[in-house]
Amino acid sequence: MAEAKKKILLVEDDPMIVDMYKIRLEEEGFEVYVTDKGSEALKIAEKEKPDLVLLDIILPEIDGFAVLQLLKEDVKTKKIPVVLLTNLGQESDKKKGLDLGAADYFVKAQFTPANVIAAVKKLIK
Repeated sequence: MAEAKKKILLVEDDPMIVDMYKIRLEEEGFEVYVTDKGSEALKIAEKEKPDLVLLDIILPEIDGFAVLQLLKEDVKTKKIPVVLLTNLGQESDKKKGLDLGAADYFVKAQFTPANVIAAVKKLIK
């Protein structure tokens, strides 16, 4: 029997970035769920139990920090690694994200999708 595809939840409100990452991740054999809303991300994470969440911080409704905190507080989702993928490059933002439980933190302008996908693969091996 074929191994089940690893699931990635991509939480991002920029359609260009969504397309870029969704296509690359699917080419790598991942099943990709996409939402641009934090509240929806929480529902998908609980229902689908993704192997990893790629999470933007600047989102409509509730921001990525709040989503991360809620994922880590919920017994059903707290073990899912969360990688923050954001334009916020301040050390204080990075520290906050890692303190809240993010497995990694990438500033979009500083990393290519290939860099991010390599990190994703390492985290869900």
